Amino acid sequence: MKKSGQRSNRVVIIGTGAVGATTAYTLFLRERVSELVLIDANHDKALGEALDMNHGMPFTGGVKLWAGDYSDCADADIIIIAAGSNQRPGETRIDLLKRNASIFDSIIQNIVKYNNHGIILVATNPVDILSYVSLKKSGFPVSRVIGSGTLLDSARFRYLIGQNKKINPRSIHAHIVGEHGDSELPLWSLANVAGIGLEFTDEEREDIFDRTKNAAYEIINAKGATSYAIALALDRIVVSILQDEGSVLNVSTLLENYNGVSDVYLGVPCIVDSSGVRQVLDLELNDEELARFKASADKLKEQIASLDL
Repeated sequence: MKKSGQRSNRVVIIGTGAVGATTAYTLFLRERVSELVLIDANHDKALGEALDMNHGMPFTGGVKLWAGDYSDCADADIIIIAAGSNQRPGETRIDLLKRNASIFDSIIQNIVKYNNHGIILVATNPVDILSYVSLKKSGFPVSRVIGSGTLLDSARFRYLIGQNKKINPRSIHAHIVGEHGDSELPLWSLANVAGIGLEFTDEEREDIFDRTKNAAYEIINAKGATSYAIALALDRIVVSILQDEGSVLNVSTLLENYNGVSDVYLGVPCIVDSSGVRQVLDLELNDEELARFKASADKLKEQIASLDL
């Protein structure tokens, strides 16, 4: 929320499905922004969400929130794209690709018509490929087109490690990198608490990673969509940008000769501030991790090659 002496800031959320609406509510409730705009192909849906939140204004602060259109992107600091076709039960994130790439073509055209200075934050799956699509279609600098990446996956990983070790997950340092999806990989070699490595049996490692990787499928099968944790992850990225924090977050960005991987978006630890991705942090992977990281990159590059970019 804007404080005395601070300039106004605006976040636009495109797509008011489960992820977009929950993200809007999170930003609204935590008073992260001065202005929050909701855009949806179904304007009535965006209008309904905006009205519902605004009726709670007497219980919260002074975030100005409304259902708008693409012209409202003109003054946006951050444009979150959460629009697209939903992931269906039993469907992989890659299955979504061609349907959502077509939707993104129209969305990006409408954004750049009004905005060439903000940061595009992609949440729609498959998020790594759609972030790459957004970069190519928008012409924005790499630093200002960010995917939510493996930030949520890493949070799930830390939560499960914390449960296993009976340690608060905020004290766990552990990374999931690569695709936000089936080819992601855990960096067991770097998992630690206060710099002390963590020991697990092979069975524990397999169980923790399997539950991390398949968490979204479990939630989708149970309730139809993920929403709460991804909204909190997006909130975390927004705060790091708006407050110029320089926080290290596992977001998706374009890699260039990163452990031998280039020209693909993947989730890796990055320093995120008001410029977007300020710096990509090099991780020292062991041989097995490196091979799996490259395999994740190759999988996504093959999918990208099937698109008309």
